[in-house]
Amino acid sequence: MTRFIDTDTMATLVETVGIEQLLTELCQFIEHDYKRWDQFDKSARLACHSDIGVIELMPTADKQQYGFKYVNGHPGNTQKGLSTVMAFGALAEVATGYPLLLSELTISTAFRTAATSAMTARVLARPESKSMAMIGCGCQSEFQAIAFHTLLGITEIRAFDIDPASIRKFVTNLALFPNLKVITASSTAEAVKGADIVSTITADKTYATILTPDMVEPGMHINAIGGDCPGKTEIHHEILRRGKIFVEYEPQTRIEGDIQQLEADHPVTEFWQVLTGDSSGRDSAEQITVFDSVGFAMEDFSMLRYLHKTALELNLGEDISLVPTMDDDPKNLYAMLGNGRAATTIRRVA
Repeated sequence: MTRFIDTDTMATLVETVGIEQLLTELCQFIEHDYKRWDQFDKSARLACHSDIGVIELMPTADKQQYGFKYVNGHPGNTQKGLSTVMAFGALAEVATGYPLLLSELTISTAFRTAATSAMTARVLARPESKSMAMIGCGCQSEFQAIAFHTLLGITEIRAFDIDPASIRKFVTNLALFPNLKVITASSTAEAVKGADIVSTITADKTYATILTPDMVEPGMHINAIGGDCPGKTEIHHEILRRGKIFVEYEPQTRIEGDIQQLEADHPVTEFWQVLTGDSSGRDSAEQITVFDSVGFAMEDFSMLRYLHKTALELNLGEDISLVPTMDDDPKNLYAMLGNGRAATTIRRVA
């Protein structure tokens, strides 16, 4: 049987484990997989673009398991009462192809993105970092704030969004974290001034310049996660030239990330190389570091592994017959229709 996790089950799992504990454990799963980067079958995601959004498939596998995610990005969806990003995915055995898990990945994607951002910032940001600017207060923002608070000890968030309702939502949702001070800003420049870390999380599919060179101070770490498809950017190209850039999977980020603005040979470092000691991270306290994150399939693989393990341990979710079970005769698929006797109705049309 295949374990099935829907959105209600995911909410129960989060409530049972706890958000902070979940982020801590998930970060460990993602870091573990990054450190064995060479064991994965890697490719850029398959994307189907339209003028109003994108639908993508994100597959990867190691020698034991295969995982994929279906995900969209439609900024105009909120006007229709739908989420901008929605996702689901599956985890299967490589040896047999048998599906082990079918799961929602909309909530999960928010968690894995936040955990990945915090994982990289623990290495790339200055160790004494305490304040973060949040530019964009959409669905991802609370997850980012809680992850940085939990995993890095960030105590102050300065938030800005062009939509006042989004800022109010952000402040309300984070009120349950009394040790995290949330300050609302009237502009990006006001939010960024003096921040140790800057997270940009906007949704519009356009060549935008959310962060400009005059806003960036020595030593800042920029967590750029909103620019994630061709024709969609957030960071001024001069900031990228001034900073040391880290990416997930370079062939994909060259197409989708903020570095699509740069020359194809502009130097970047895949973050796994920092974790394994093959490359350096931050080189000085004054250096500007940029994590140009577009989201990579291996992070979803880590999330699916974590969900499968945790759901089984907590006995959450439902076992479903996603694929046929034919113990008596694996070659007789037709028998699944009812002992080999399928009813056929022939309609005569005059």
